Amino acid sequence: MTSLHERFGRFAFLLYLRIMIFYFSGTGNTKWAAEQLAQATGEELRYIPDEMGKGIYEYTLQEGERLGFCFPTHGWQPPKIVRDFIRKCTFKSVSYIYALTTCGDNMGHAMRIFNKELGKKGLHANAVFAIIMPESNVCFSFLHLDTPERETQKIEAAKERMRHVCEVVVRKEKGVEELVKGAIPYTYTYIIGGYYNKHLINDKSFWVDEDACVQCGLCQKLCPVNDIEGIPPTWKHNGSCTNCLSCYHHCPKHAIHWGKMKRGQYVFKKQ
Repeated sequence: MTSLHERFGRFAFLLYLRIMIFYFSGTGNTKWAAEQLAQATGEELRYIPDEMGKGIYEYTLQEGERLGFCFPTHGWQPPKIVRDFIRKCTFKSVSYIYALTTCGDNMGHAMRIFNKELGKKGLHANAVFAIIMPESNVCFSFLHLDTPERETQKIEAAKERMRHVCEVVVRKEKGVEELVKGAIPYTYTYIIGGYYNKHLINDKSFWVDEDACVQCGLCQKLCPVNDIEGIPPTWKHNGSCTNCLSCYHHCPKHAIHWGKMKRGQYVFKKQ
């Protein structure tokens, strides 16, 4: 089977299409999707926390260059850190924008909220996509991580979907909306998701089992907003947490927990 780069790379080069992909990912689902796009187009990825760390928020695109955003759906809305990034940024000479969100089941009106943030900059995504990936949210009692078999099924289906997404992006198709909003997207995003994003996007519910902690410092290293300090880890409670659950899912001993529920862990593994 030919790789995405082999399949699209020559075509992209002939059309002189470039792409700047800004992405955010906590467990690796969205990073993988963004990597597929970068492989198909031969262009670079820009990790949003790294860009914010530079403190430079003005980007001027070259002629023919596309602007891409990849992010997970958090509580049926875009992640806090992604919205904060968009609000701070200025994008110049933009001719084509696309956005992709990953979600465990459906994404409600997350893309509507994302486009609203772009609209404040006088911009609008020309193509939007949702990719179903293994579930990673452990903050709701009614959400459960997928079984290994279900994880594999979702990833295999996502591979096929990403081939299509890459084709659309390479061709710079406009007016594309391929989303999975669910049966009651308004309720998901503005009622359940509204409560989640208002009351649960914080670090107050994280705690560490000090007997299980091996003091490796991985959680502190991976935190995209530098909200963790010390060994064993403590959270700063300064309002910066974006609730990506990276610290929770990547802990090698599952010493980090969220709330009172005992849940499993998930990190994307290439198959």
